[in-house]
Amino acid sequence: MVFVTHRPVCGLCLRPHRTCICQWVRPTAHAVEVLVLQHPLEVHQAKGSARLLHLSLPHSRLLVGEAFAAPVWPVDGKNTLLLYPDTPLDTAPDLLPPPPLPPEWLQDPSRLRLVVLDGTWRKSRKMLYSSPPLQALPRLALRGLPPSHYRIRKAHLPDQLSTLEATCAALAQLEGDAERFAPLLAAFDGFVGQQAGYLPG
Repeated sequence: MVFVTHRPVCGLCLRPHRTCICQWVRPTAHAVEVLVLQHPLEVHQAKGSARLLHLSLPHSRLLVGEAFAAPVWPVDGKNTLLLYPDTPLDTAPDLLPPPPLPPEWLQDPSRLRLVVLDGTWRKSRKMLYSSPPLQALPRLALRGLPPSHYRIRKAHLPDQLSTLEATCAALAQLEGDAERFAPLLAAFDGFVGQQAGYLPG
């Protein structure tokens, strides 16, 4: 006879109660709408930061998928842009060059929607290649970033940040208020410390 046991799961962060991350949620006001597109392999990644980000940003949505044949954001008058670095040397045949970001979009953060890809660099790149609607979006590239505090996952380049860190930096850049996101970034340090405690010494 086989007995199947299921660990109780938190209804908010969707993690086992023993590893619940709700203590690190910091509700943070923001004007720019955020849409997080999460790669399916990241859903159960304990070290992932997207769920904490989503729970902390009231005007955010989190959708899971790898390839998006049609836009998954509404046509509602908002200007939608993609948080993604400039890749001028990327000449893959399936990758269209992004349109320029209209400067007038940046004058009213409340009319902006920021699309964020949650996955490793390779996974997010595949999501972009597999999704023509994402390729058609103007891009926001981040500049002058501080070092990442995301020590629990390996970065391939020094300027690679966690999804939470990158999104906070983008919102600070678009809304001109970095201090507003400082409590969430401080809580993220606590989250990283919690996850590091589960790793073998």
